Amino acid sequence: MDYAILTGLVLVTGVVLALVAQWKGWRPSLLVVLAVGIGFRVLIMTTSALDSWQPVDFMESFKPAGEAILNRQDPVLGSEGGWHFLPTIPYVYGLLLWLGIPWEVGGRLVTVVADIVLIPLVGRLAGGPAASLRAFQYACNPLAILVASVHGQVEPVALVFGVAAFVVARGPGDPNRPGMTTDVVGLVRRSVAFRGLGGAVRHATGSAGVVRRALAPRPDDRRVLRRALLGGLLMGLALCAKSWPIWLIPGMLLLLPTVRARLAALVATAVAPIFFLVTLPIFAGTSLDQIPEVIKVIQDIRPIVGEWGYSAILVGGDWTLSPAIATFGTRLIYVTLLLTALLWRRADPVDLTTALLLAFMVVTPRLGAQYLLWFMPFLVARPTRFAWPAIIGVSLWAGYGYLYMTQFDTTTWWNLHSVWAQCSVVLLPILALAMPWERLVSRPAGTPGGPPPRTPVSTPA
Repeated sequence: MDYAILTGLVLVTGVVLALVAQWKGWRPSLLVVLAVGIGFRVLIMTTSALDSWQPVDFMESFKPAGEAILNRQDPVLGSEGGWHFLPTIPYVYGLLLWLGIPWEVGGRLVTVVADIVLIPLVGRLAGGPAASLRAFQYACNPLAILVASVHGQVEPVALVFGVAAFVVARGPGDPNRPGMTTDVVGLVRRSVAFRGLGGAVRHATGSAGVVRRALAPRPDDRRVLRRALLGGLLMGLALCAKSWPIWLIPGMLLLLPTVRARLAALVATAVAPIFFLVTLPIFAGTSLDQIPEVIKVIQDIRPIVGEWGYSAILVGGDWTLSPAIATFGTRLIYVTLLLTALLWRRADPVDLTTALLLAFMVVTPRLGAQYLLWFMPFLVARPTRFAWPAIIGVSLWAGYGYLYMTQFDTTTWWNLHSVWAQCSVVLLPILALAMPWERLVSRPAGTPGGPPPRTPVSTPA
């Protein structure tokens, strides 16, 4: 990398500004927040586009996917290097290439724009008086700048839709609405309490009417339902960018107050992925009999290990195709996330999501540096005691790979890589400590450990 020193200075400046903002309690305006975020990202995008070094997957996987769309080829099956997700992002790549924008700029433009939009969304996710501070801290986040502006990885695209789904699902007012609807259950309980069990049986017809009224749409229900549908559509678009946002779905659903709304959101989440899958024959020239093969490739978990954590120790820090380790790691992920969900089942849905994503990082056998961005908006929005040690730690680890290791020839790079990958185990306990242990149970807004107070929406008199 030709501009490693400049990039490093920008990243260090961002960390210092974020920490000083925390210390001083800065509350910058949205204009200032966006100016800082745009300035950092556009500067690094420009130097990265001019650099003689370009990420391998950026050139050999992402660009061919866009070119495949231009040539009416399936980006999953027909592009050189392969694209292992739905074709949504390749459509955008193809458009930018068709417009004649140089790939080194256009490929990063997608992720930089998404990451800029993500900045105010992090503030909205945080809510309360600290919203602008959290947005500013994300604007300065070194890992976000590296992933969006240097690597051009599409994590910011998935996150911008995923976080937007959270913001929409939560809606205005107090975020501490009950987790499960009590409309039907409450009415039935009151019926039994006041009339007795025998009376409830004798008035079965009346009770059925109560249930029907409880399930019938009301003005408030319609607003919630609209939020649910929009939130689900946004989450579906996140899944169109990459498959990992499936771990965001539980938190989004729990932000909705009724079972009806959750079911609507779940159905809406499937709309965009299905649309982009079934329209492959129209937009990408995929034959109908190839669609099952496309689905198989998208669902496939490639057994590449050795980049991160315990798998790096097991294989000496070298990329290895190991189905045994990958299978064990996948099962460990499922068990760990199930236990995490049980532990944080009564927590704020944002904290639940943070815990799930951090737990994933601790136990996964495979990881690219861009994966570490998954939890960043949620952890920045609702920081924990060890949030900043975790943020600085993963940024240093990723920065070493992006900025220092790229200064050397291939042989030296591989030698450095084995040490770098194995050193990632140092970060695992820090990430575990950064989980919201002090917020296993949701607390009322404004209390220590609870969500920030939010101003309720005013209603007409």
